[in-house]
Amino acid sequence: MSTSLAGRSFSTMTDLSPEDLALVLDLAAKVKKHPAEYRQKLAGRTLGMIFQKPSLRTRVSFEAGMTQLGGHAIYLAPTDISLGKRETTEDIAIVLSRMVDLIMARTFGHDIVADLAKHATVPVINGLSDHEHPCQILADFQTIQERKGRLAGLRFVYCGDGNNVAHSLMLGGAIAGMNVTIVCPAGHEPAPEVLAEARQLGGASGAQIAVTHDMESGTGDADALYTDVWASMGQEAEAAARKKVFAPYQINAGVMARAKPDCVVLHCLPAHYGEEITYDVTRTPNSAIFDQAENRLHAQKALMLALAGA
Repeated sequence: MSTSLAGRSFSTMTDLSPEDLALVLDLAAKVKKHPAEYRQKLAGRTLGMIFQKPSLRTRVSFEAGMTQLGGHAIYLAPTDISLGKRETTEDIAIVLSRMVDLIMARTFGHDIVADLAKHATVPVINGLSDHEHPCQILADFQTIQERKGRLAGLRFVYCGDGNNVAHSLMLGGAIAGMNVTIVCPAGHEPAPEVLAEARQLGGASGAQIAVTHDMESGTGDADALYTDVWASMGQEAEAAARKKVFAPYQINAGVMARAKPDCVVLHCLPAHYGEEITYDVTRTPNSAIFDQAENRLHAQKALMLALAGA
């Protein structure tokens, strides 16, 4: 399969045009439905996986995905690569480019992903950075399409911290023509420059991108409700203080009652039940959190196929 994405990197949602996004999501649906047809598409190819942060879904979905496509994945732990310390990011990118066909990085600083993409001669994938989590959003959008049949025009509400997930959701929603509202406590809004970029993209697609502190009005009539942990990796020291600030922003039965009856509930996991979301909500027919987790595998297989031009 030869696409316009072949040879390109995916470090931010804005690396995808509306057409690119539609292509990846369409391919993800095909890969999920007919996995045997893609079993040897990446035979003989290798993915180098750089990790600064621990992972369940990111590591397993990429490693299992590469295996299911006939390729091989190499896990590089923080002790294997001390980015910027033992060796420069530039040198790591150049060396890996001569040995592997794709690079995935799960890092703290987004600058590391950007530097890898700048200096590598093979596609680089952002498996997560403190600024964005674009691979998660591909799986989220695949899940919404499965439940709703579309993205454009939907009212997608994210409750919680204006973090990397919120950033990628705003940008992705704007690209897809989906209305995204971030409901968060004062002082925990998404980065203003990301909000401005998302609104600019929304001007072309017709998407409305909003930020509010009002949980009641912000969650009303939602087609999808999404949340994430209140303290991300690296913010553990702030966890107790954040619980108090974020307590009013929990997704629970009362919030669900304000949303549409067929509202889809999403959480990128791991979940802290009783904090950002109640356990009972995640076990209703509205919940798609485990479909969402599974779709990390299918969406990332599609992404790797597209970037590899396979």
